[in-house]
Amino acid sequence: MVETNGIRLHTVTAGPDDGEPVVLLHGFPEFWYGWRSQIPALAAAGYRVIVPDQRGYNRSEKPAGIDSYTVDTLAADVIGLLDAFGYERAQFVGHDWGAGVTWQALLAHPERIRRAVTMNVPHPVALEAFLRRKPSQLLKSWYMFFFQLPAVPERTWRAADWRLLRWFVDTSNRDETCTEATLDRYRDAWSRPGAFTGMLNWYRALFRGDVADPPTMTVEPPTMLLWGAEDPYLHRGMARPSIERCTSGRLEFVDDATHWLHHEVPDRVNDLLLEFLER
Repeated sequence: MVETNGIRLHTVTAGPDDGEPVVLLHGFPEFWYGWRSQIPALAAAGYRVIVPDQRGYNRSEKPAGIDSYTVDTLAADVIGLLDAFGYERAQFVGHDWGAGVTWQALLAHPERIRRAVTMNVPHPVALEAFLRRKPSQLLKSWYMFFFQLPAVPERTWRAADWRLLRWFVDTSNRDETCTEATLDRYRDAWSRPGAFTGMLNWYRALFRGDVADPPTMTVEPPTMLLWGAEDPYLHRGMARPSIERCTSGRLEFVDDATHWLHHEVPDRVNDLLLEFLER
């Protein structure tokens, strides 16, 4: 348990103590275990791998109130991890909401990030512009609006042993990606007291609209965006405008992969990560 930004985050570490730090940030509805295919590869390459359960998730603390889950607060959590471990800078890898936190950290705390990889979530400016031009993206994001309801998502998605949430993960993956044993581990994480409300509060805080913009919307640290080309939730048309917001950006589409590319094609993703982070 690591103290950061006024809370404690359950954090898994791997790799040599003197290795360069790489922080892996999971998204919804995962937890640190979502990086199970990347942790061994990065540790074997000599990196010090730092993998938190982000606030509200699994074993980490779950503060009350939607205002505790704004994106600037989430970014402060992970920057605070660097302070807790004594690192001036680190490399970051984020998927889904973890990528959203990484984008925010890149914009608000660029001096703390040497390089970053975001996966299947666009730069916030690219997302906003795309939503204005392409209302079809709103339909793909139906669940985000459903999550705004108080209490109802908690009741319905928890029903029948998390049937809806298991469906959400399983049906959007390749058939062979998530075994029943893996889904059971996720169910255990979702079932911890307060966890699912904490997870949903990320989405609820997103619609508050009262978070100050970062100093700039241009990403300065070198950044690679990996995008599973068959993502059912987020349109690939947001990928290129995201990289155009980066001073030193690289875009890699991963064919025959969906939103969950790090599970579906882990060897391909690991090769791309190691090639980019080792520069």
